[in-house]
Amino acid sequence: MEDRFVQLAKAFLQTPPLWTRSQFGLEQFRMPEIDLSRVEPIPFGSRMRLGHKMERIFLALFRGQDAYDMVLQNTVVKREKKTLGEIDFLLRDVRRDRFLHLELTYKFYLIDTDISEPIYQLVGPNRRDMFYTKLDKLKEGQFSLPFTPEGSAPFRSMDMDPDQLKQEVCFKAQLFKPKGDSRIGIRPLNKGCIAGYWMRLEDFESEGYQGQLYYFPSKEEWVLTPYQVTSWMTYYDTLLELNLRMIQKNSTLVWMKRREGALEKFFVVWW
Repeated sequence: MEDRFVQLAKAFLQTPPLWTRSQFGLEQFRMPEIDLSRVEPIPFGSRMRLGHKMERIFLALFRGQDAYDMVLQNTVVKREKKTLGEIDFLLRDVRRDRFLHLELTYKFYLIDTDISEPIYQLVGPNRRDMFYTKLDKLKEGQFSLPFTPEGSAPFRSMDMDPDQLKQEVCFKAQLFKPKGDSRIGIRPLNKGCIAGYWMRLEDFESEGYQGQLYYFPSKEEWVLTPYQVTSWMTYYDTLLELNLRMIQKNSTLVWMKRREGALEKFFVVWW
């Protein structure tokens, strides 16, 4: 079994961008070729939020490469004692000799086809996290920071004009379509991001899910493609646990191992 950091780094690199080129007024970053043999893992605590772990992985991936220099990372911008936001990364494109302000996002979204517009269909597993609100936060919040007096200070201290910065996002996502729905139209979003499906508890109670084996991955394992584990659970134990989680309004990612050995990945939602 590979080291967990290597597993997560590979999964990060294999996760497609949510769109290509420029969409929604945001330019998508094109990842350079990464030589994993030159990457030195950066440790992170088990309680660290998944988004922060992805930032650590991104930082480790770029520290050992030639295409970009890492100039700044996770720069907090404050006005007096109030935090205005955080600038994720400032990179120097070595080949073009220019600076790039990059915001990193890694999300899990469920496609709710009861909503007509694709940009509004993407919702977080518990419906507290919406794609369109993240877009607004990026455009109106994080990308405006370098042009505030407080946010421009780190750049001006390096004799850098914020107006000369190129700004891009590295926005990766795993999408989950409704169970049994093969007609998904999410253009201009990337259908290659679809990693599984989602259902409600009554769907899981159908006959087709009985007799299979199940596993509840940890939050950091959400990033991974399902693999063979030693702690598979029976259907009835899984159903009992899911009932408890639904009562707590906690949508849950599940790995399933079919009798013939095929592995699947899906969410069971409470709403």
